[in-house]
Amino acid sequence: MSKTVVVGMSGGVDSSVAALLLKRQGYNVIGLYMLNWEEENERGACSAENDFSDVQRVCSALDIPYYSVNFARQYEERVFSYFLAEYKAGRTPNPDVLCNREIKFGPFLDYALSMGADFVATGHYCKIEHANGRHRLLKPADAGKDQTYFLNQVQESRLEKVLFPLADLPKTEVRRLAEETSLSTATKKDSTGICFIGERNFRKFLQNYLPAQSGKILTLDCEEVGRHIGLMYYTIGQRKGLDLGGRAGEEGRWFVVKKDLKNNVLYVSHGDESPLYSKACRVSGLNWIGFDPAISFDCAAKFRYRQAEQKVNVTLKNDCALVQFDTPQRAVTEGQYAVFYDETACLGGGVIEEVYY
Repeated sequence: MSKTVVVGMSGGVDSSVAALLLKRQGYNVIGLYMLNWEEENERGACSAENDFSDVQRVCSALDIPYYSVNFARQYEERVFSYFLAEYKAGRTPNPDVLCNREIKFGPFLDYALSMGADFVATGHYCKIEHANGRHRLLKPADAGKDQTYFLNQVQESRLEKVLFPLADLPKTEVRRLAEETSLSTATKKDSTGICFIGERNFRKFLQNYLPAQSGKILTLDCEEVGRHIGLMYYTIGQRKGLDLGGRAGEEGRWFVVKKDLKNNVLYVSHGDESPLYSKACRVSGLNWIGFDPAISFDCAAKFRYRQAEQKVNVTLKNDCALVQFDTPQRAVTEGQYAVFYDETACLGGGVIEEVYY
């Protein structure tokens, strides 16, 4: 009797091809669409309805059953409330990381197993290795699509019954397979940005939930050069949207270097990027995947998704880690994640609590 796999179907091409590949491999495949956010967009249409319609078309084409499950309450409690609290505290959160831990590999995984599934699968670009009772999260064949960064907070035990069918495929091949099979999602654009905001204006969205308080924009020499519209709308290293003119006779652009939440001041620099470079950071909420860390060890790390791996030394103390950089790093940001790697695997990660310059 073939094993049953529940595939988390998003309405995108990646999860569509994941389902296709598993069916070709002889699994009994079930599509399950997860509704995490209930809200109409500015045009009065709920994008979730469109995504579920795509799921229906793909599952019908593959001749597999499909269902939907509503996790909007859990998402609001476990992800969105954290997102708002972090912005209110002047930090820059990554809700996609939290969604993977708190929803996709939490209630969603449990729900799928309660349906009788032997495994759960998603369209993530990463590999998984199960050996000797341990589960390792490995880098995929397509380094440009590596999504292990977003899975750094998933507990190792939750990966026991997980499959990643796209592990060895480049994105171009995924598109080709979808077109070859005439799947309706073959040419659908990849989703970008924060899932519950979508294509909407970020500042306008946030204004619906957090009151904005304008304040001074100062240089590091305490020269006032403008007014900000609320510290939550800015992140370290940001260049766009500052509405500051250039300086006479000086080349370069303005960018954010730090935020003073207590005094509601945004600090900026013009041209000189050296204030953005730090030498270390403190990380909390550590989660290790298939890896037993020593008190101190060398590895590589990323401090944002689209970044090359950087050499670091990690020292553990009191449930936190001091991460010291081999070379100074630009715009390491509190609230984001430091994610650790060796040559082949994602070792885990944690939240950046403090940055040292």
